[in-house]
Amino acid sequence: MDTIEYKLHVDNIIIRVETARLKVSGHHIVKIVAVSKYSDADAIKKLYEIGQRAFGENKVQDLRAKTELLEELPLEWHFIGHLQKNKINNLLDINPTLFQALDSLELAQELQKKLQSRDMKLDCLLQINSAKEESKHGVMPEVAKEVYQEIQTACPNINLKGVMSIGAHTDDKTVVKKSFETTYSIYKELKGATICSMGMSGDFELAIECGSNMVRLGSVMFAR
Repeated sequence: MDTIEYKLHVDNIIIRVETARLKVSGHHIVKIVAVSKYSDADAIKKLYEIGQRAFGENKVQDLRAKTELLEELPLEWHFIGHLQKNKINNLLDINPTLFQALDSLELAQELQKKLQSRDMKLDCLLQINSAKEESKHGVMPEVAKEVYQEIQTACPNINLKGVMSIGAHTDDKTVVKKSFETTYSIYKELKGATICSMGMSGDFELAIECGSNMVRLGSVMFAR
């Protein structure tokens, strides 16, 4: 796919995002994070050339490799994967723009220690397991507000910017929608929260219609 074809492909995705956004409000803004975990540096460069700036990775080692390969480009890097405590220092060495998957109070406390020792801060989203699925990480919706406030109070080096969740893993759109609505309702109750990151390649339009203002698009962005 050449650059012109690729731009047309991405433009079609942007039209889909815009259509969903306008169902919410003309003032509703949605940011696209291109998830590059299955794509190489050349594919990222192609997207950069047609205007994409924010990219997401779910493995610390892959994030490091790609930030080093593409360090000459002014890219915004998001870490979207589960972070093991023994990988915290590795992530902080990279210093991503946003850590989207802060999935427990225990991880926040450990992250706070490491941040404090380095005298640095990190923008993060609290991950909510709104579908209550065992296969997913994240705090349960019933305690999400409480955990969010606890992190705000006890972890001053963590800048909580809002929440992230993954839609329910089912073909039943009603169930998926409910999981998005659950996350959005919590987001609206959080003081100072500005980011509600919901929606991936298969469900981003529904997520936007439920209030998401950040979508994480992988396969649909990186056309083969």
